[in-house]
Amino acid sequence: MALAALAATTPLSAALRPGRAAADRDDDAAYQRAFQQLLEADSDVRYHAEAGREFLYRPRQLLVADPDTPRVVTALRKAGHQVAPGGRFAGVTRVHFDRETDVPAVVATLRDPRQWPGQPVPRAQPHHVLLGYGNIMGNPGGPPQVAAALPAPDPAYAGEGAGVTVGICDTGLWRLAGSRHPQWLGGGYLPEVDDEDPLYLHGDVLGPQGGHGTFVAGVVRQAAPGVRFDPEPALDPTGVGDEEMLTTALAALSPQVSIVNLSLGCLTQDDLPPLPLVNLLAGRQAGTVVVAAAGNTGTDRPAWPAALPEVLAVAAVSRQADGLVPAAYSGFGSWVDACAVGERSSTYVDGRLLLPGRPARQFLGYAAWAGTSFAAAHVSGRLAAVMSATGLDAEQARQFLLAQPAWHPDYGVLVD
Repeated sequence: MALAALAATTPLSAALRPGRAAADRDDDAAYQRAFQQLLEADSDVRYHAEAGREFLYRPRQLLVADPDTPRVVTALRKAGHQVAPGGRFAGVTRVHFDRETDVPAVVATLRDPRQWPGQPVPRAQPHHVLLGYGNIMGNPGGPPQVAAALPAPDPAYAGEGAGVTVGICDTGLWRLAGSRHPQWLGGGYLPEVDDEDPLYLHGDVLGPQGGHGTFVAGVVRQAAPGVRFDPEPALDPTGVGDEEMLTTALAALSPQVSIVNLSLGCLTQDDLPPLPLVNLLAGRQAGTVVVAAAGNTGTDRPAWPAALPEVLAVAAVSRQADGLVPAAYSGFGSWVDACAVGERSSTYVDGRLLLPGRPARQFLGYAAWAGTSFAAAHVSGRLAAVMSATGLDAEQARQFLLAQPAWHPDYGVLVD
């Protein structure tokens, strides 16, 4: 299905963020409209709009577990589909249809046990599209705000995270990040051309998520100023990626990485875990920890990869006059392990963000933003700080961090 119904079905942040100024609510709505327009123009994205079961996927593709591919291909051809196996990655084979096909309907049929008498049901799924949280199918869905420069790092905390490397699979990193932010990002990573965030749609006009990875890196280093990080692109500047892009980014991380930050994710058909991510994370190096954002749906519907049992899922809280409260936009549920403040200021990029019907905003290297993306980044940094302070490996530090009582039902422990 095309994305034409998206604007009508996507909850806007104004509905779930009471007390915000009218101009902010207008910005939030315009940000989501801009994102929706870009998705509409993307011929490689489809939207399954069934209420409560929404997800995004690549058209004309199935992902099938390698051992199940021959019989799935045979069954599809018998049903009249013209299909051909394509490339393979992370234990799955990409099966291509020769024409536009209702992929979710095909998957539903393949998952019906009645189609496979005396046989196990094959493992097949759409090729799900992942997003940098803050956009579609969720809240806040709001744009970054122009912010003042961060104060210099406090020398008293300079050693926190020292000796630890965090992998950041995101939009990549701004080419000028180290030189523009020497105190916060300079010397914290190895600059590589293929890790750069393209940032711009044209000229100096930023994509809706251009600079997301640079913002996330700054949040990690604010939480652990001594940490090193390895950025790998898994999303484009619009904030769109897919399972193959993410698994490629994960596979490209340096062997020194012991914490992986994933401020991104997806919803899936039937809320089942995505096969490629299950396969890849099952083979991760012992002692490493993956931290992932719980998503901005404002519901308990599982977001992936955060909801995988081996992943540390992070929800967001907000500061109110009377203390911390669950962020209205945050995903939550029994699958969430921890939470942290989601509204943060951080290192950003230079450029203009244009929103429909709103004044252009000019960024000069810093921004304020809200979402579980940034709560997750903070937790990744604090996990690194625990490692450097205690000598524990990442998995041991995770257990240490999560040993305290839950802060709130379905939000896990609070990480300051």
